[in-house]
Amino acid sequence: MVEISKKKSYGHFEKNGETFVVTDVETPRHWYNYFFNNDYVAFASQVGAGEGLAQDSMGRRIFLVSGRNVFLKTADKAWSLFGLPIDYGYTDYACAHENGASTVSLSYDGIRSSVRIFVPNEGKCEIWSVTAENTSAQTRELSVIAYAKTEIDGVYRPQCYSLGKGGFLKDKNAVYGHVYGAFESDRNRDIWGYMSASEEADGYDSRRNAFIGPYSDDQHPAAITKMLGCRNSDCNSEKLCYALENKIVLAPGEKKTVHYVVGAALSMDEFIRPTSEFAEGAFAAMKAKYEKELSGVEIKTPMEDLDHLVNGWLKYAADMGSRWARVRHNGYRDLTSDTECFAAVNPSLAWERIKRILSFQYDTGYAPRTFIDGSIKDRNFADNTVWLASAVATIIKELGKKELLLEEVPFNNGTTATVYEHIRRSVDFLFNFQGLYGLVKIWGGDWNDCVNYAGLKGKGVSVWLSIAWCYANKRFRELAKMLGKEDDVKLSEERGKIMAERIEEHGRDKEAGYYIYARTDDDIIMGAHDCEEGQIFLISQLWSVFAGLENAAQAMDRAEEILETPIGIRLAYPAYSHQYDYIGSMAEKEPGVQDNGGIYLHPSAWKLAVDSILRRPDRVEEGIKKMLPGNHEYGETCGEPYAMFNSYFAPETGYRAGTPGQSWRTASSSWMLKSMIEYVFGMHAEMEGLRIDPCLPLSWKNCSIKKIFRGCVYDVRFSCDGQGSDVLSVKVNGEKIDSENNVIPAKEGETLVVEVSLGKK
Repeated sequence: MVEISKKKSYGHFEKNGETFVVTDVETPRHWYNYFFNNDYVAFASQVGAGEGLAQDSMGRRIFLVSGRNVFLKTADKAWSLFGLPIDYGYTDYACAHENGASTVSLSYDGIRSSVRIFVPNEGKCEIWSVTAENTSAQTRELSVIAYAKTEIDGVYRPQCYSLGKGGFLKDKNAVYGHVYGAFESDRNRDIWGYMSASEEADGYDSRRNAFIGPYSDDQHPAAITKMLGCRNSDCNSEKLCYALENKIVLAPGEKKTVHYVVGAALSMDEFIRPTSEFAEGAFAAMKAKYEKELSGVEIKTPMEDLDHLVNGWLKYAADMGSRWARVRHNGYRDLTSDTECFAAVNPSLAWERIKRILSFQYDTGYAPRTFIDGSIKDRNFADNTVWLASAVATIIKELGKKELLLEEVPFNNGTTATVYEHIRRSVDFLFNFQGLYGLVKIWGGDWNDCVNYAGLKGKGVSVWLSIAWCYANKRFRELAKMLGKEDDVKLSEERGKIMAERIEEHGRDKEAGYYIYARTDDDIIMGAHDCEEGQIFLISQLWSVFAGLENAAQAMDRAEEILETPIGIRLAYPAYSHQYDYIGSMAEKEPGVQDNGGIYLHPSAWKLAVDSILRRPDRVEEGIKKMLPGNHEYGETCGEPYAMFNSYFAPETGYRAGTPGQSWRTASSSWMLKSMIEYVFGMHAEMEGLRIDPCLPLSWKNCSIKKIFRGCVYDVRFSCDGQGSDVLSVKVNGEKIDSENNVIPAKEGETLVVEVSLGKK
């Protein structure tokens, strides 16, 4: 396990958790923040490292930024304002990560500096605001030099062609790079990348070898180490970069800011030259957008780190996931599931996004794995359509508008149908996508991308996906009932019984008392007690609870007995020790890594919901503590305290044990949010109103949640006697209600103070 002191925090939360301030630049690894709008997404760590890219509606991308740096230069000295190298002698370092922006500040050589990075609400660009303040007693003459590494012309490889063109446009006050590529078009067209400044540029570089030099690197560019400044370099068929130099003079105590736009454009007319009013106005508009879009939920519990995570960060991460999925690719299931989760905060925006997602669905009901590089790609995944029914049902219930199901949305071939029809076809497709024993085919993978060889012959089946279909079918039935589609309701009930019977007969290890995971093309079972390895998989047991299967509770008991560890619950056990040609890349990972027996946090977030359904408040509390990135009670971690991870490495991984995997780009964030709001706090949206059915940790004697639901503010306050989490009584504005299911209708424009007493019935 990585040696990290439990007292080492590297920073702290501010502004009620909305901001995390990194105060020790040398975190165990880069701690990132993300910024995005509908056209552009970027990320930066506490030292400015990161990337930025633009994307069109079919997933064609412009890789605009692959590295950043900002330098200050005097006549005899130069330094980075991002804090690298970490030991050059600066003081007062801090990086404030907040929703939508990050600001790195430090002091060196009598200059206090800050660099703020954010993405405005519109446009294919990011904005850097560089401020320098003279804290010395002498007038200072300085050069601000902003540098962006780019891959707009492709990743540089020695002895390969670089065909970009670059230079400076005086009327735009911008250094540019020009290439040809496909974007918003199937054919190549003009694509520009540029950096512009609010102040007249005193120098520029568009050629990387001029600014960096052939034998230097991004942290030690020749233009800085040799005290040259920008060389005014054009570029012809060499590697591009963007660098601008702005000279400023600061009297003692004086402060100046230079704003930069780093952007992508399809014509020079799209270049933006920032002004102070533009940059500050864009920043204010961005902050106002998130204040409005993410205001739908706020919690207060005895666990301050949890409050910070939910109130300040999970909502933001779910918003990003709902629009950008995993950033590296437009995963269809990822977009769908994250949008469902985001509906707990902003169902109106979630509705617009789910319609966009539905437009990539086939008219057969099948859905692809992704859309990227200008085309829709199936990649042989079977599960992508199974998430749609639950997402749509969740959003409709949040909004309380069944008529939205009749809105017309295109399929990916241009034909159109109602949203309801999209969902009906998705459920039909999977029910008829049958392999062995009439279960749903696994094909080239289900939720687990890395079980990619099990069903390529078209015979192998996923028991998990068959269980997940039962849940999707149940959610579809809710929609059919809303619209009075009695024939569909009846067919759904009949099919649900058929599939459940098949699962119990062919998808359950009766001797072990839990559900198996899959049966391969050759009917080799994965996830049974007599398997050599991979004897049990968590997700089949979890989803049996969502689906309401008859042996679900027993299956979860067995899963906990076998899979629980001191730092979280495993995805599978025992881990595979070598490649099995009928499994796929899951078995090529080291034991305890990610889905091969690792502590995978997406299913851990599902488990919070499942434990709530099963009325297990002790498990809920333990699960929250084990998942929280800043909680060291069960294990130490080295990642961002304000972001969720895709996994923790299992105990057998040696020095990696307990350390996190990838941050931000994971469904852990979205499902942690949904599980906390909908299941732990029990804020269940129904067509009749908000149903209160929590499963809160017994140690939480008092806690609260505020949720905006159909224009009504629900201020829900819980008191618990520590004996149980059953609802004993509910008062609304001081009046006790007699609702059998504790459903409270919304009153638009009003605030309802809801007092909930919890204990053991």
